Amino acid sequence: MLLLLYFFFFFLFSSPSLILCLNQEGLYLQRVKLSLDDPDLSLANWNERDDTPCLWKGISCNSVTRSVNSVDLSSANLAGSFPIHLCRLKNLSFLSLYDNAINSSLPVDISTCQNLQHLDLGQNFFVGPIPSALADIPTLQHLDLSGNNFSGDIPTSFGNFRELEVLSLVGNLLDGTIPPVLGNISTLKQLNLSYNPFTPSQIPSEFGSLSSLEILWMTDCNLVGEIPNSFGKLSKLIDLDLAVNNVNGPIPESITELSSVVQIELYKNSLSGELPKGFAKLKTLRRFDVAMNHLQGLIPNELCELPLESLNLYENRFTGILPKSISKSPNLYELRLFNNLLTGDLPNDLGKNSPLKWIDVSENKFYGKIPASLCEHGVLEELLLIYNSFSGTIPDQLVECRSLTRVRLRNNQLSGEVPAGFWGLPKLSLLELARNSFTGGISNMISTAANLSVLLVSKNQFDGVIPEEIGLLSNLVEFSGSDNSFTGPLPKTIVNLSQLGRLDLHNNKLSGELPDRIRSWKKLNELNLADNKITGEIPAEFGSLEVLNYLDLSGNLLSGKIPIELQNLKLNQFSFSDNQLSGVLPPLYAKQSYKDSFLGNPGLCGQLAGLCSSAKDSKHKNSLWLHRTIFLLAGLVLVTGLLLFFLKYRNYKKVKKGTDKSKWTLTSFHKLGFSEYEILDCLDEDNVIGSGASGKVYKAVLSNGEAVAVKKLWGFSKKVNESGDAEKGEVPDDGFEAEVETLGKIRHKNIVRLWCCCTSKDCKLLVYEYMPNGSLGDLLHGSKGGLLDWPTRYKIAVDAAEGLSYLHHDCVPAIVHRDVKSNNILLDGEFGAKVADFGVAKFVDTLEKGAKSMSVIAGSCGYIAPEYAYTLRVNEKSDIYSFGVVILELVTGRLPLDTEFGEKDLVKWVCSTLDKKDQVDLVIDPKLDSCFKEEICKVLNLGLLCTSPLPINRPSMRRVVKFLQELSSESRPKTAKKDGKLSPYYYEDVSDHGSVV
Repeated sequence: MLLLLYFFFFFLFSSPSLILCLNQEGLYLQRVKLSLDDPDLSLANWNERDDTPCLWKGISCNSVTRSVNSVDLSSANLAGSFPIHLCRLKNLSFLSLYDNAINSSLPVDISTCQNLQHLDLGQNFFVGPIPSALADIPTLQHLDLSGNNFSGDIPTSFGNFRELEVLSLVGNLLDGTIPPVLGNISTLKQLNLSYNPFTPSQIPSEFGSLSSLEILWMTDCNLVGEIPNSFGKLSKLIDLDLAVNNVNGPIPESITELSSVVQIELYKNSLSGELPKGFAKLKTLRRFDVAMNHLQGLIPNELCELPLESLNLYENRFTGILPKSISKSPNLYELRLFNNLLTGDLPNDLGKNSPLKWIDVSENKFYGKIPASLCEHGVLEELLLIYNSFSGTIPDQLVECRSLTRVRLRNNQLSGEVPAGFWGLPKLSLLELARNSFTGGISNMISTAANLSVLLVSKNQFDGVIPEEIGLLSNLVEFSGSDNSFTGPLPKTIVNLSQLGRLDLHNNKLSGELPDRIRSWKKLNELNLADNKITGEIPAEFGSLEVLNYLDLSGNLLSGKIPIELQNLKLNQFSFSDNQLSGVLPPLYAKQSYKDSFLGNPGLCGQLAGLCSSAKDSKHKNSLWLHRTIFLLAGLVLVTGLLLFFLKYRNYKKVKKGTDKSKWTLTSFHKLGFSEYEILDCLDEDNVIGSGASGKVYKAVLSNGEAVAVKKLWGFSKKVNESGDAEKGEVPDDGFEAEVETLGKIRHKNIVRLWCCCTSKDCKLLVYEYMPNGSLGDLLHGSKGGLLDWPTRYKIAVDAAEGLSYLHHDCVPAIVHRDVKSNNILLDGEFGAKVADFGVAKFVDTLEKGAKSMSVIAGSCGYIAPEYAYTLRVNEKSDIYSFGVVILELVTGRLPLDTEFGEKDLVKWVCSTLDKKDQVDLVIDPKLDSCFKEEICKVLNLGLLCTSPLPINRPSMRRVVKFLQELSSESRPKTAKKDGKLSPYYYEDVSDHGSVV
């Protein structure tokens, strides 16, 4: 008996859980805790010693019964499978796992959560189909599965919901059709289906029966067909968003029956016809956007009489005038009408009653004066009026508009002097006044325009001296002032513009010598000072401008020698013609192909015929050539026979190899200092420096000492047609056309330069600039990986990002590389990075609806974005994922695929390793100095953001570049939104080639 008592008390006191008696719901939650990875210890206070879980983090209980009714574990950084034990909490009505890393499928047993009213599983990594059993939860009112990887169809069983008010499936991989049965959910208030790759579907007319619907958000859903007339019955609808689809036909007049609507978003579709009548009935309408369609006709006055906040009608075919009633709106902050056929004056009092922030009426036929009241409320940021016929002067009132950031007045008929204070607006980043008739000079008040990065004033009647104060504009990237009457020397302070990339002042009356210290223009890409009166010598410092590829100093009074240091430059185009230069040409340029660049210099002598025109020089030259000819003829007799034999033998060998020189065609993309014959002579196995899937690469050292890289493509053969003529047959797609089409058209310091291509009957060659340090992949993962310290890796990341940003944002149309990887990033002698290998690149028309579908997967294992493998849809986001993998390679020093990872790739290995607390050191390459750890961690986070499973969450390459360049600023770029949703301006920046912000 005593022994039994001893065991009883021992067991009792050694088991705290029995002492405190954690209730059954607490035990269920303990199972949930054990099933999840919790690296941040978010569930640390879920203590099994408690008698009830009601005080645990994220848990709420009924105040009377003490039964758990709410579990909110949002943003807790939890990972693992869906914790189905939660459904054993019989009174659970609220469950949120929003913003975690739950990475399983959603089990069918979710339907056992029979009392759920609110279920939020958004922003996780759920995969697989959406369970149809969700419709078996009779009390469910709020269902949010957005931001996951669900695929397949929307279950038709969802039409059986009887109390559902919110259904959000935004940003998944759903690829079935949109089921009309959703129109049976009479209680539905919000239906959010945006950003899914649905099979092309018409908008179900049954949605017109959703009498309680307040928000219908179907952006980028692959919608086709017309807008149903039944939508007119949605009397409670506040927000209608069908943007970025292929909806066609006219906008139905029934849309004016939406008596409660506040926002209508129909931009980027194929809508046609005129705007319907009856807008006067939409008393609550505040934001109306039908941009990028095929609409025509007049802008209805009754639309402009509404108290609108935002009106976007750009890129259509509207005609007529802008109704003056638009100026009476007390709320209008955004007016974008660019690229239409509108005419007439802008209303004189536009902006007087409205807090205008953005106005863009570019590319129309407007005329008259610029309204003086545009910035009456002092908040105007963007004034874009390019390609119209506005006349008169810039209103003096705009001098006080200190909120302005972008002003574009190009191609109008404006005249008079620019108000002095207008030059110095403190927030102005872009000032474009080109192609007008402005007079006067640039005011020295420009010194206060501290943010100015682009100044475009060409083709006006400006005169006077360029003020020294322009050297204070530390952010200036481009200054174009050509075709004016500027006088005097270039200001000495202009060399302080260290960010300057383009300086174009040709066709002015500038004089004096070129300034000293131009070596500070490290980023200068283009310099054009042609047709002025500049004197003195060409500074040898030009040879230090590494990225300069366009130089035009023609039509001046320059004298002296051409500095031999200019041979250090990689110029695409240059000209020193029509000056007073003399001396000997630098050897690299002493070739007939460069003759036109030196014409019109009477004293210039060298190795090119026709440049020395004086009689004395001609006589001396003739005498010299006579002696040389006699001497050479004597020796020539001795070697002629041997030389002819050698040439015939070599020609025989080349023909045998299929490289007969006489049958080659050379297409150049730059001025060349070599011929195809020099290239062919270097195609020797001793010169092979690499080979890959597309071909073999040779290093060719030319007669001038310069090296180039030659890619000889594999397996090229013509398909012989029935006549036996191989030249007329079909050519297989071996990447040659894509490479030539892409690299032949683009120029950027971080894109590998394609000098030329050579083709023959049965062979193709591509000739690139030679990159001494090879590919990033070979260097990083080879025996020389230790050479790449963190500053070098960081520089490589910035260079590669700038190259991709150029392809995505500055090329028209945009170019998607489709095979971004470390082996396609080449390094020059200074470890500068350039993007290479465009064999599978594609042009993506920005006007196409949605992403472009490819017939096969392109890319390399470990770098392919997940959505590309599933859908074969390609856009810039695919490249961004691949670049994110490259960033992870730079940070970790590891290959994208490694046996150490098991079935994971580098992205998954990094994520799983970081899930363990304080394990970032296991991810960072141990060869990197720990003093850079903070910066490395920031770049690591950028890599993880770029490799987000959801394309919409990946930043643009322009934002990636900005982040890398401003690491220390800790700034986060803002994203424009409308009512919590991405607006048509969700992309961060747009090239100044267009007028969209």
